[in-house]
Order: sequence, then C-alpha cells, then structure tokens
Amino acid sequence: MKAALNTYRQSPRKVRVVADMIRGKKVQDALVTLQFANKKAAVELGKLLKSAIANAKGQDMDETKLFIKEIQVNQGVTMKRMTPRARGSGSRINKRTSHVTLVLGEQPKK
Repeated sequence: MKAALNTYRQSPRKVRVVADMIRGKKVQDALVTLQFANKKAAVELGKLLKSAIANAKGQDMDETKLFIKEIQVNQGVTMKRMTPRARGSGSRINKRTSHVTLVLGEQPKK
C-alpha cells in the first residue's frame, strides 16, 4: 500500500535521516522509533505511516504483517527568497521542500 507526502517544507537531507531510521522495519517498530525520535520530520513521517496503514486496512491487509518495503525522499520545489546584503545587493535564500513516498508490503507466510 502507498502513501505520499508532497511539498513538505523541510530539506530532503534532514528528512532522509529520519527515513533511514525506519526503512525496512515492521510497522509497529517504526511507529515506536518515530515516537521517540528527536527530529521535526519524525512527526510528519509518523502521520504518513499511519495514513499508509489506514490505506492497507482498506485493502484488507493484516496490520501485524506489514513492513516498510520502500521509503523515498526526493527534492520538491525550492522557494527562492532574498535577504539584504551590503551595498544594496542581496543574497539568495533557498527554502527547500521534500516529496516523501512510502510503500508498505506484507510479509509472506513461512
């Protein structure tokens, strides 16, 4: 099952740190990891994971067998802003955004 978070207003480099913590884990373990992670992106990725779980329940998948099959963090649009500098010039500030895609899989029966 899939869930996506588009134009999340944080740098992809910072979001990837949190995404790497939960990649390949079981859903319950990933939720606990995100709950105790001391990062801003952990809150939003937790919401995204809960959304993916709800999507999986809608497709009659067993929640206890779900794991994070794939999580991608890609760069979104970059907002360009200016800040004043010396002698009437300006420097550019890049406000980056992220696109996060989460795919859940069901572990096969042994």
